[in-house]
Amino acid sequence: MMRLKDFSLFVLFLFIALPATAQITFSGYVVEEETGAPIEGVDIYNNDAGKSFITDENGYFEINDLPYGNLNLFFFKLGYKIINRTFVPDANNSSITIELAKLSEEMSEIAVIDQRDKVFAVKRLREVEGTSIYAGKKNEVISLDQMVANTSANNARQIYGQISGLNIFESNDAGLQLNIGGRGLDPNRSSNFNIRQNGYDISADVLGYPESYYTPPAEGLQEIQVIRGAASLQYGTQFGGLVNFKMKKPANDKRVEVTSRQSVGSNALFTSFNSVSGTTGNIGYYGYYNYKKGDGFRPNSSFESSNFYFYSDVQISDRTNIALDFTYLNYLAQQPGGLTDDQFYQDPTLSNRTRNWFEVDWKLASLNLEHEFSYKTKLSFLLYGLDASRKSVGFRTNRVSQEDDLNAPRDLILGDFNNWGTEVRLLNRYLIGDKNAVFLIGTKLYQSNNTSVQGPGTASPKADFILADEQFPNYPNQSDFTFPNKNLAIFGENIFYLQDNLSITPGFRLEYIQTQSRGTFKRINFDLAGNPIQNQTFEDDRTFERSFVLLGAGISFLPNSQTEIYGNFSQNYRSVTFNDIRIVNPTFQVDPDITDESGFTSDFGIRGRIGESISYDIGGFGLLYDNRIGEVLRAETRINADGDKEETGRVVRYRGNIGQAFMYGFESLVEVNVLPLLGHESRDLKFSLFANTALTKSDYLNSEIPGVEGNEVEFVPLLNMKTGLNFGYQNLVGSIQYTYVSEQYTDASNAEQNIRDNQSGIRGAIPAYDVLDLSLSWTYKNFTVESGINNLLNSWYFTRRATGYPGPGIIPSPPRTFYATLQLQIGK
Repeated sequence: MMRLKDFSLFVLFLFIALPATAQITFSGYVVEEETGAPIEGVDIYNNDAGKSFITDENGYFEINDLPYGNLNLFFFKLGYKIINRTFVPDANNSSITIELAKLSEEMSEIAVIDQRDKVFAVKRLREVEGTSIYAGKKNEVISLDQMVANTSANNARQIYGQISGLNIFESNDAGLQLNIGGRGLDPNRSSNFNIRQNGYDISADVLGYPESYYTPPAEGLQEIQVIRGAASLQYGTQFGGLVNFKMKKPANDKRVEVTSRQSVGSNALFTSFNSVSGTTGNIGYYGYYNYKKGDGFRPNSSFESSNFYFYSDVQISDRTNIALDFTYLNYLAQQPGGLTDDQFYQDPTLSNRTRNWFEVDWKLASLNLEHEFSYKTKLSFLLYGLDASRKSVGFRTNRVSQEDDLNAPRDLILGDFNNWGTEVRLLNRYLIGDKNAVFLIGTKLYQSNNTSVQGPGTASPKADFILADEQFPNYPNQSDFTFPNKNLAIFGENIFYLQDNLSITPGFRLEYIQTQSRGTFKRINFDLAGNPIQNQTFEDDRTFERSFVLLGAGISFLPNSQTEIYGNFSQNYRSVTFNDIRIVNPTFQVDPDITDESGFTSDFGIRGRIGESISYDIGGFGLLYDNRIGEVLRAETRINADGDKEETGRVVRYRGNIGQAFMYGFESLVEVNVLPLLGHESRDLKFSLFANTALTKSDYLNSEIPGVEGNEVEFVPLLNMKTGLNFGYQNLVGSIQYTYVSEQYTDASNAEQNIRDNQSGIRGAIPAYDVLDLSLSWTYKNFTVESGINNLLNSWYFTRRATGYPGPGIIPSPPRTFYATLQLQIGK
């Protein structure tokens, strides 16, 4: 990280802009061939520069600052024939009219997918979108409307099947929570990514508790945008980068469109997704209600959730748009607890926890104003807030195999989260000499005031979440804290076009972070007979203030219209969370001197197309982690009645700053459209193959903890592969996906798996596993039927050793399950 005193030269370099003479402006209208009506939302792709544009509600588009010479453009809109033309604009501000011919209204699903493939193959995140810059960054976009997968249950293994190197903790709750990591990052509740919805934060507390308890249903998503570690400059400091859930938008060609999806599946699964969408005048709206209920494949695994979402936008003028949305989620889940290795291999459906419950209540709201001063200058203003809570109660102990004492108090944790933030961005296109340039400057203000209470719950088997500290005054884990946090950030990036096909994009992020911890905790010691000999309350007020600068740069080179060579480097930072400091967990101890993490991420690769048959993204990465927070096995210690530290005789996981870690590897995604490769073109037949491969190595370069230096980093499988095929004939389409993940360690000690372990279940590696998934979809007029089988070969495996809820212990992944969905869509 660069300190403030070293910052001035970099800022001076970034802000320099030289005056220049104007270049050519090329504009026009896109209309229907038959009626002459304007067509909104036509994608216009500049084949030479690798840039894309879009028509407005009047069918108008404008491309500014063009160099002299030929201009090759593709015009695409789903349901219309694709046009590819070359123009020779001159200095007289050329204007044209393009007529698109409609395709047959009775298009088969294969024809629709074929149309989408043509645009999505060229559409990744553009170099500039709205008031964001993505030039030179590794990014991946999941388009939900062209996916054949179990979206009713948010099956992450299928939905993220073509995102390189993601490590997934699988659950049995119909996708209520998303747990993804990658490149050695802990997948737990996706806390190493900046998780956003429609561009704003949705996790509990970006600074103090960046865990995501809410995941939007895939049925309500338009796309999922994944930008790797280089996103730290624009969106936050996380090592993982950005995951942005882009919700569906109002249907702009209908006043009312209603979609109803009813799904059933194994283990009494039922989900109901119902949405309404439309546009009236200059007002658009989209909303849905999603209900989920199921029993799980293990006893004590039932869950029930309700999710409501509403979005509306108003086109105030040709240049100004305002949008607002509101989200509400409530779910209650019973948790069957974890297993030891011995229990898992004897019966993975076992549960010895009947009183463990988890509840989430999540409310989100946002207001987004976008104004276009001109084609060159755009402003966005985003205001958002969260009011949420998470509650857990249950019996959890370091000895996972220990039977639940039904008369004992349960461990209760209550968390309330209240935060708000605002983000303002200004983007300007300008010239340096005769070269194009794009400048982005932005600021973010974020404030939160969260509370966390831990103590004894009742001995009841119900989901009551009642603090019973008066009934159990000597319960060992008791604390009551408030966590007020503040964050102010200023960020900027600038695209410098050295040539029309070569650009560099330096950037910076200036951060001020203040995290606080105010409250009390109890220290209770017992004699050998279990009688309390000390019960003392301590006040603990802490304030952490830091300010720093993160720097980065990206490069993009297009040797031809179908190929891009890219690379980037950016610094990252992750602050200590209050979960690291204050939550007492019986399965591990936390170093009281735990500190923030820092490091960098670098990507490089080549991506593009080969003809109409092959698309690819192949590259490498490196990630350096200083002061990495992790866990090792060591003797447990406690503070005795004299205030001295002593060992208890137990071995526990110890959480703290382990040392410096380095992860590096190779990632590739290759997709082959087989039929054109064989010289066979068919609008009713589809057959394509894909291979998503990640090879990752890791090392602890140094550590002050004995036995760690030279070890592999936890959560890093050597091979993470997903491969499969997509196929279809007319209105029947399907997909088959095979997943293989090799062995990975779960702690920095590199503890091996002991299949005879019948005590903890939290120690040891996660063995390699493989899974096969099948999904089908058939459409007839307004009806769609979807069905499939997940874990087709009925493999028993696990992806997680939980140290807290929903364990502790091994969390088995679901066996073979089926699902079926009936969809009806009507509109006018």
